[in-house]
Amino acid sequence: MKLTKRMEKLNLRARDSIHGALWLAPSIAGVAAFYVVPFFIVVYYAFINSPLRAEFVFFDNFERLFQNQAFKLAASNTLRFSVVSVPLAVILSLGIALMLEARIPLRSQFRTFFLSPLMVPVASVVLIWQVLFHPNGAVNEFIELFGVQGIDWMQSELNQVVVVVLFLWKNLGFNMILFMAALSNIPKDVLETADTEGAGPIRKLFYIKLRYLSPTLLFVTIFSLINSFKVFREIYLLTGDYPYEGLYMLQHFMNNIFRALDYQRLASAAVVMTVAMVIIIAALFVMEERFGRDVEE
Repeated sequence: MKLTKRMEKLNLRARDSIHGALWLAPSIAGVAAFYVVPFFIVVYYAFINSPLRAEFVFFDNFERLFQNQAFKLAASNTLRFSVVSVPLAVILSLGIALMLEARIPLRSQFRTFFLSPLMVPVASVVLIWQVLFHPNGAVNEFIELFGVQGIDWMQSELNQVVVVVLFLWKNLGFNMILFMAALSNIPKDVLETADTEGAGPIRKLFYIKLRYLSPTLLFVTIFSLINSFKVFREIYLLTGDYPYEGLYMLQHFMNNIFRALDYQRLASAAVVMTVAMVIIIAALFVMEERFGRDVEE
Protein backbone atom coordinates (compact mmCIF):
# COMPACT_ATOMS: atom_id res chain seq x y z
CA MET A 1 0.00 0.00 0.00
CA LYS A 2 2.77 2.44 0.92
CA LEU A 3 4.64 1.48 -2.24
CA THR A 4 1.53 2.19 -4.33
CA LYS A 5 1.07 5.65 -2.78
CA ARG A 6 4.73 6.43 -3.31
CA MET A 7 4.45 5.44 -6.97
CA GLU A 8 1.38 7.63 -7.37
CA LYS A 9 3.26 10.60 -5.90
CA LEU A 10 6.18 9.98 -8.25
CA ASN A 11 3.84 9.76 -11.23
CA LEU A 12 2.10 12.96 -10.14
CA ARG A 13 5.43 14.77 -9.84
CA ALA A 14 6.50 13.46 -13.24
CA ARG A 15 3.27 14.70 -14.85
CA ASP A 16 3.70 18.10 -13.17
CA SER A 17 7.28 18.29 -14.42
CA ILE A 18 6.22 17.42 -17.95
CA HIS A 19 3.39 19.97 -17.89
CA GLY A 20 5.76 22.63 -16.53
CA ALA A 21 8.32 21.83 -19.20
CA LEU A 22 5.68 22.08 -21.93
CA TRP A 23 4.54 25.48 -20.67
CA LEU A 24 8.14 26.73 -20.48
CA ALA A 25 9.18 25.27 -23.83
CA PRO A 26 8.07 28.29 -25.98
CA SER A 27 9.90 30.73 -23.70
CA ILE A 28 13.02 28.56 -23.56
CA ALA A 29 12.96 28.17 -27.35
CA GLY A 30 12.60 31.94 -27.81
CA VAL A 31 15.48 32.74 -25.43
CA ALA A 32 17.65 30.10 -27.09
CA ALA A 33 16.85 31.29 -30.62
CA PHE A 34 17.24 35.02 -30.02
CA TYR A 35 19.84 35.20 -27.21
CA VAL A 36 21.79 32.02 -26.45
CA VAL A 37 22.50 30.77 -29.99
CA PRO A 38 23.38 34.25 -31.38
CA PHE A 39 25.73 34.81 -28.44
CA PHE A 40 27.69 31.64 -29.17
CA ILE A 41 27.77 32.55 -32.86
CA VAL A 42 29.31 35.89 -31.90
CA VAL A 43 31.90 34.11 -29.75
CA TYR A 44 32.65 31.79 -32.69
CA TYR A 45 33.15 34.77 -35.04
CA ALA A 46 35.53 36.34 -32.52
CA PHE A 47 37.97 33.41 -32.89
CA ILE A 48 37.97 32.95 -36.69
CA ASN A 49 39.58 35.05 -39.41
CA SER A 50 36.58 35.18 -41.77
CA PRO A 51 33.03 33.80 -41.97
CA LEU A 52 33.92 32.35 -45.39
CA ARG A 53 37.20 30.59 -44.59
CA ALA A 54 36.42 30.00 -40.89
CA GLU A 55 40.00 29.38 -39.80
CA PHE A 56 40.62 29.64 -36.07
CA VAL A 57 43.04 32.42 -35.17
CA PHE A 58 42.51 32.23 -31.40
CA PHE A 59 43.23 35.69 -29.87
CA ASP A 60 44.48 37.46 -33.01
CA ASN A 61 41.20 39.35 -33.42
CA PHE A 62 41.39 40.58 -29.84
CA GLU A 63 44.99 41.73 -30.34
CA ARG A 64 43.94 43.72 -33.42
CA LEU A 65 41.03 45.16 -31.45
CA PHE A 66 43.17 46.38 -28.54
CA GLN A 67 45.63 47.94 -30.98
CA ASN A 68 42.86 49.90 -32.71
CA GLN A 69 42.92 53.59 -31.74
CA ALA A 70 39.18 54.04 -32.36
CA PHE A 71 38.39 51.21 -29.95
CA LYS A 72 40.73 52.65 -27.29
CA LEU A 73 39.06 56.05 -27.61
CA ALA A 74 35.54 54.57 -27.48
CA ALA A 75 36.36 52.32 -24.50
CA SER A 76 37.96 55.15 -22.50
CA ASN A 77 35.04 57.51 -23.20
CA THR A 78 32.47 54.87 -22.25
CA LEU A 79 34.35 53.98 -19.06
CA ARG A 80 34.72 57.64 -18.06
CA PHE A 81 31.05 58.31 -18.72
CA SER A 82 29.89 55.29 -16.71
CA VAL A 83 32.25 56.01 -13.80
CA VAL A 84 30.83 59.53 -13.51
CA SER A 85 27.16 59.05 -14.39
CA VAL A 86 26.31 55.79 -12.58
CA PRO A 87 27.41 56.85 -9.05
CA LEU A 88 25.72 60.22 -9.57
CA ALA A 89 22.49 58.51 -10.67
CA VAL A 90 22.50 56.25 -7.59
CA ILE A 91 23.49 58.88 -5.02
CA LEU A 92 21.23 61.67 -6.31
CA SER A 93 18.18 59.42 -6.70
CA LEU A 94 18.70 58.07 -3.17
CA GLY A 95 19.03 61.62 -1.85
CA ILE A 96 15.82 62.66 -3.60
CA ALA A 97 13.99 59.62 -2.20
CA LEU A 98 15.16 60.44 1.33
CA MET A 99 14.11 64.06 0.85
CA LEU A 100 10.62 63.09 -0.33
CA GLU A 101 10.32 60.60 2.53
CA ALA A 102 10.70 63.52 4.96
CA ARG A 103 7.27 64.93 3.96
CA ILE A 104 8.56 68.27 2.72
CA PRO A 105 6.18 70.89 1.24
CA LEU A 106 5.20 70.36 -2.43
CA ARG A 107 6.15 66.70 -2.15
CA SER A 108 3.75 65.60 -4.89
CA GLN A 109 4.95 68.33 -7.24
CA PHE A 110 8.58 67.29 -6.76
CA ARG A 111 7.69 63.66 -7.44
CA THR A 112 5.86 64.61 -10.63
CA PHE A 113 8.79 66.76 -11.75
CA PHE A 114 11.28 63.92 -11.44
CA LEU A 115 8.95 61.35 -13.02
CA SER A 116 7.94 63.47 -16.03
CA PRO A 117 11.11 62.63 -18.08
CA LEU A 118 10.00 58.97 -18.16
CA MET A 119 7.00 59.98 -20.26
CA VAL A 120 8.94 62.13 -22.74
CA PRO A 121 10.06 60.41 -26.00
CA VAL A 122 13.79 60.31 -26.72
CA ALA A 123 13.41 62.47 -29.84
CA SER A 124 11.68 65.17 -27.81
CA VAL A 125 14.40 65.04 -25.16
CA VAL A 126 17.07 65.47 -27.83
CA LEU A 127 15.17 68.42 -29.31
CA ILE A 128 15.05 70.08 -25.88
CA TRP A 129 18.80 69.57 -25.41
CA GLN A 130 19.53 70.96 -28.89
CA VAL A 131 17.58 74.09 -28.03
CA LEU A 132 19.35 74.44 -24.69
CA PHE A 133 22.94 73.72 -25.75
CA HIS A 134 23.02 75.06 -29.31
CA PRO A 135 25.73 77.73 -29.88
CA ASN A 136 22.88 80.23 -30.03
CA GLY A 137 20.79 78.35 -27.46
CA ALA A 138 19.23 79.23 -24.15
CA VAL A 139 22.21 78.21 -21.98
CA ASN A 140 24.65 80.42 -23.88
CA GLU A 141 22.23 83.35 -23.81
CA PHE A 142 21.90 82.93 -20.04
CA ILE A 143 25.62 82.80 -19.27
CA GLU A 144 26.31 85.72 -21.59
CA LEU A 145 24.18 87.84 -19.27
CA PHE A 146 27.03 87.48 -16.76
CA GLY A 147 29.73 88.37 -19.28
CA VAL A 148 30.79 84.76 -19.99
CA GLN A 149 31.49 83.91 -23.62
CA GLY A 150 29.15 81.25 -25.01
CA ILE A 151 30.60 78.03 -26.48
CA ASP A 152 29.58 75.26 -28.85
CA TRP A 153 28.78 72.75 -26.12
CA MET A 154 28.65 69.63 -28.28
CA GLN A 155 32.01 70.42 -29.91
CA SER A 156 33.86 71.38 -26.74
CA GLU A 157 35.59 69.53 -23.91
CA LEU A 158 32.40 69.90 -21.86
CA ASN A 159 30.25 67.84 -24.24
CA GLN A 160 30.26 64.80 -21.95
CA VAL A 161 28.98 66.99 -19.11
CA VAL A 162 25.97 67.82 -21.29
CA VAL A 163 25.26 64.12 -21.86
CA VAL A 164 25.72 63.29 -18.16
CA VAL A 165 23.09 65.91 -17.29
CA LEU A 166 20.81 64.42 -19.94
CA PHE A 167 21.36 60.92 -18.55
CA LEU A 168 20.58 62.02 -15.01
CA TRP A 169 17.47 63.91 -16.07
CA LYS A 170 16.15 60.80 -17.82
CA ASN A 171 16.96 58.23 -15.10
CA LEU A 172 16.67 59.86 -11.68
CA GLY A 173 12.88 59.53 -11.55
CA PHE A 174 12.77 55.76 -12.04
CA ASN A 175 15.61 55.17 -9.56
CA MET A 176 13.87 57.46 -7.08
CA ILE A 177 10.67 55.39 -7.22
CA LEU A 178 12.64 52.19 -6.53
CA PHE A 179 14.35 53.73 -3.50
CA MET A 180 11.08 55.15 -2.16
CA ALA A 181 9.48 51.71 -2.37
CA ALA A 182 12.45 50.14 -0.57
CA LEU A 183 12.44 52.82 2.14
CA SER A 184 8.78 52.18 2.85
CA ASN A 185 9.56 48.49 3.47
CA ILE A 186 12.13 49.12 6.23
CA PRO A 187 10.67 47.77 9.51
CA LYS A 188 9.24 50.65 11.52
CA ASP A 189 10.08 49.00 14.83
CA VAL A 190 13.79 49.07 13.96
CA LEU A 191 13.66 52.80 13.27
CA GLU A 192 11.61 53.42 16.42
CA THR A 193 14.15 51.49 18.48
CA ALA A 194 16.94 53.60 16.99
CA ASP A 195 15.02 56.77 17.88
CA THR A 196 14.54 55.53 21.43
CA GLU A 197 18.25 54.88 21.80
CA GLY A 198 19.06 58.39 20.58
CA ALA A 199 20.38 57.59 17.09
CA GLY A 200 20.48 60.64 14.82
CA PRO A 201 19.47 60.79 11.13
CA ILE A 202 23.03 60.17 9.90
CA ARG A 203 23.53 57.09 12.06
CA LYS A 204 20.12 55.72 11.05
CA LEU A 205 20.99 56.28 7.40
CA PHE A 206 24.34 54.47 7.46
CA TYR A 207 23.63 51.76 10.04
CA ILE A 208 19.99 50.91 9.27
CA LYS A 209 18.58 52.31 6.05
CA LEU A 210 21.52 51.59 3.77
CA ARG A 211 21.74 48.05 5.18
CA TYR A 212 18.13 47.34 4.28
CA LEU A 213 18.51 49.15 0.96
CA SER A 214 21.47 47.04 -0.20
CA PRO A 215 19.44 44.83 -2.64
CA THR A 216 17.81 47.93 -4.13
CA LEU A 217 21.18 49.68 -4.33
CA LEU A 218 22.51 46.70 -6.26
CA PHE A 219 19.58 46.68 -8.67
CA VAL A 220 19.65 50.45 -9.24
CA THR A 221 23.42 50.37 -9.83
CA ILE A 222 23.15 47.56 -12.38
CA PHE A 223 20.16 49.20 -14.07
CA SER A 224 21.96 52.55 -14.23
CA LEU A 225 25.09 50.87 -15.60
CA ILE A 226 23.08 49.24 -18.38
CA ASN A 227 21.38 52.55 -19.17
CA SER A 228 24.76 54.30 -19.30
CA PHE A 229 25.70 51.99 -22.18
CA LYS A 230 22.39 52.80 -23.90
CA VAL A 231 22.99 56.56 -23.90
CA PHE A 232 24.24 56.04 -27.47
CA ARG A 233 20.70 56.75 -28.69
CA GLU A 234 20.71 60.30 -27.40
CA ILE A 235 24.29 60.97 -28.49
CA TYR A 236 23.59 59.61 -31.97
CA LEU A 237 20.54 61.83 -32.39
CA LEU A 238 22.52 64.82 -31.11
CA THR A 239 25.76 64.35 -33.07
CA GLY A 240 25.44 61.57 -35.67
CA ASP A 241 27.88 58.74 -36.51
CA TYR A 242 31.12 60.57 -35.79
CA PRO A 243 30.74 62.99 -32.88
CA TYR A 244 33.43 65.00 -31.14
CA GLU A 245 36.08 62.73 -29.61
CA GLY A 246 34.71 63.03 -26.08
CA LEU A 247 31.37 61.51 -27.14
CA TYR A 248 32.65 58.66 -29.32
CA MET A 249 31.31 55.65 -27.39
CA LEU A 250 31.67 51.90 -27.81
CA GLN A 251 28.28 51.78 -29.49
CA HIS A 252 29.54 54.24 -32.13
CA PHE A 253 32.55 52.02 -32.72
CA MET A 254 30.46 48.86 -33.04
CA ASN A 255 27.87 50.56 -35.22
CA ASN A 256 30.53 51.84 -37.62
CA ILE A 257 32.43 48.56 -37.93
CA PHE A 258 29.12 46.76 -38.50
CA ARG A 259 28.53 49.04 -41.48
CA ALA A 260 32.03 48.18 -42.66
CA LEU A 261 31.13 44.45 -42.39
CA ASP A 262 34.11 43.79 -40.12
CA TYR A 263 32.35 40.99 -38.26
CA GLN A 264 35.48 39.67 -36.54
CA ARG A 265 36.29 42.99 -34.91
CA LEU A 266 32.63 43.53 -34.07
CA ALA A 267 32.36 40.10 -32.45
CA SER A 268 35.56 40.65 -30.50
CA ALA A 269 34.31 44.01 -29.18
CA ALA A 270 31.00 42.40 -28.17
CA VAL A 271 32.79 39.62 -26.27
CA VAL A 272 35.03 42.14 -24.48
CA MET A 273 31.99 44.21 -23.47
CA THR A 274 30.19 41.10 -22.22
CA VAL A 275 33.16 39.95 -20.14
CA ALA A 276 33.59 43.42 -18.66
CA MET A 277 29.90 43.66 -17.72
CA VAL A 278 29.92 40.17 -16.16
CA ILE A 279 32.98 41.04 -14.03
CA ILE A 280 31.48 44.36 -12.87
CA ILE A 281 28.08 42.84 -12.03
CA ALA A 282 29.72 39.90 -10.22
CA ALA A 283 31.76 42.34 -8.13
CA LEU A 284 28.60 44.27 -7.29
CA PHE A 285 26.86 41.07 -6.18
CA VAL A 286 29.79 40.19 -3.92
CA MET A 287 29.77 43.66 -2.37
CA GLU A 288 26.00 43.53 -1.81
CA GLU A 289 26.20 40.07 -0.22
CA ARG A 290 28.87 41.19 2.25
CA PHE A 291 27.22 44.52 3.00
CA GLY A 292 23.71 43.15 3.55
CA ARG A 293 24.53 39.83 5.16
CA ASP A 294 23.96 40.99 8.73
CA VAL A 295 20.49 42.32 7.80
CA GLU A 296 19.45 38.94 6.42
CA GLU A 297 20.75 37.21 9.54
